[in-house]
Amino acid sequence: MIKILDLQFLGASEAIAAFLIETDSGPVLIETGPYSTFPVLEAGLAQYGYTPADIKHVFITHIHFDHAGAAWAFAKHGATIYLHPFGAKHMNNPEKLLNSARRIYQDQMDMLWGEMNPIPQEQLRVVAHGETIYLEDLQVKAWHTPGHAVHHLVWQIGDNVFTGDVAGVKIGNGIVVPPCPPPDINVEDWLQSIRLLSSLKPSQLFLTHFGSVSEDIPHHLLDLEKRLLDWANWIKPHFDAQTPAETIVPIFEEYVQQQLVEGGANSDDLEKYAAANPAHMSVAGLLRYWAKKNEQ
Repeated sequence: MIKILDLQFLGASEAIAAFLIETDSGPVLIETGPYSTFPVLEAGLAQYGYTPADIKHVFITHIHFDHAGAAWAFAKHGATIYLHPFGAKHMNNPEKLLNSARRIYQDQMDMLWGEMNPIPQEQLRVVAHGETIYLEDLQVKAWHTPGHAVHHLVWQIGDNVFTGDVAGVKIGNGIVVPPCPPPDINVEDWLQSIRLLSSLKPSQLFLTHFGSVSEDIPHHLLDLEKRLLDWANWIKPHFDAQTPAETIVPIFEEYVQQQLVEGGANSDDLEKYAAANPAHMSVAGLLRYWAKKNEQ
């Protein structure tokens, strides 16, 4: 049984989820959210009769703070953390990750993300592409899905797929949008990962931002593919003209807001989208994508 735990990030519902899976051999967690929302996660677990110490297996889709920032707190209680091989060294020693984030978020760092501490190497379990983890009555399969991040993967349990960010951000009945933060957005890789997701023929996608998608998944993935290309191509002329990011951001925010409103988002939805996927991060990420592509 899969439970969606709303972590109430920045006080907003439906911005960040963690997923609790109850099994005969105990509870399993997919995604942890940032440590700033750990008290909310703790309360969510308590609703089903669990404490953080009961969670012995934690699966993260990638190491960004909004997905894995609280993983160390479960490791402290003895949990094994399952993740992409490229993410392990940063979870074992998060100093570089923290320094990079501080340059972006500055004095908002603690408020947004909270603490992040090292996880001992022996509690980090890296998984290969296509590998299955067997946990008594539960089988969890890993698929490497770069594009949003080089260290991104999705977890498949039966015909359910936990997609992290690679299947986009979708709030309520709104449209799906691609989160494109720096440093390693790669549009071509992301398109390949979307096609991999499609080939799995899932009956349900579980999005960290936010919740489950079960109706017309092919359309969801096609819409994401189109919007990823649209956003990347929208940024390209600004990159070519060497327009400063601070000039691009308000114009892009307006462009994205227009798409969201046309897709049916109300003012509450817009706030949730902004918390889950701030537009200024996609400007930074896509400018970096074009810069790297220009160097090839």
